[in-house]
Amino acid sequence: MTGVQTCALPIYLMQVLDGSEISVAIDLDQGARIASLQWRDLQFALPFRGTPLSWGWYSMAPWAGRIRDGKIKSIGGENFQLPTNWIPPFAIHGFGFVSSWQDLGRGRARLELPYPYLGASIVQNVEVLDDAVRWILEYEANGCDLPAWLGFHPWFPRELDRGGQAELDFKPKKMFERIEGLPSGKLITPSGPPWDDCFTEVEGNPTVTWEGAARLEIDSDAKFWVVYTEDSDGICVEPQTAPPDAANLSAANQDLKLDLNSIDSNYVEALFVFNTL
Repeated sequence: MTGVQTCALPIYLMQVLDGSEISVAIDLDQGARIASLQWRDLQFALPFRGTPLSWGWYSMAPWAGRIRDGKIKSIGGENFQLPTNWIPPFAIHGFGFVSSWQDLGRGRARLELPYPYLGASIVQNVEVLDDAVRWILEYEANGCDLPAWLGFHPWFPRELDRGGQAELDFKPKKMFERIEGLPSGKLITPSGPPWDDCFTEVEGNPTVTWEGAARLEIDSDAKFWVVYTEDSDGICVEPQTAPPDAANLSAANQDLKLDLNSIDSNYVEALFVFNTL
């Protein structure tokens, strides 16, 4: 014995995926988020900035975005209270981004959901291609009758190690009116940025360009997109299967026709394609 006390450092469970042009590190203990994504010599994931809400690329499940007062109702009509500890009075982004996930092998992970989604689970799959990353998220209800909808929340840095500042090319036909931080259910003509808004009927694939360095194209069949441009360090372009507060919007506005217990809301896939400028 030396009399010197030592403190063991935490050991995080990581998945590392290396391709010919892309290297991805997934931190399973920090929400199975993509903690690092390097394409060639450039880093495309914002580092930790003090809160799990604002770094890396993470999945949103079993709900995406905010839920008013954290209140949700099952198909059977039972009311439940979700946690609202991150941005009160809202429940935000689900359980996945603050949970430890089970390692299923290369790029795959599973999360068994807590109350009130007991029995349900989420499976994530990240695949590295030559110049692209394919990201898949699937919800398995397993008898849970609560509504679910999914999304991806990548934080792109405004500045890379070289090139210009990030410029977003995004062409939506409609956006949701936003009242008190949530969509009202009414679709309106899109306004210009800055945005913390949900859109639909998007033309083409959204792209983020760092002039002189890289272009990132996002290809997804998701019908809804949330775009956040009010942060000085990063921007977010988030494909989602339904808008924020979807369960309450669906109940209040039948014209939206949101089926939150279908494959359309329980599966989301996106392809992030990198190109040289």
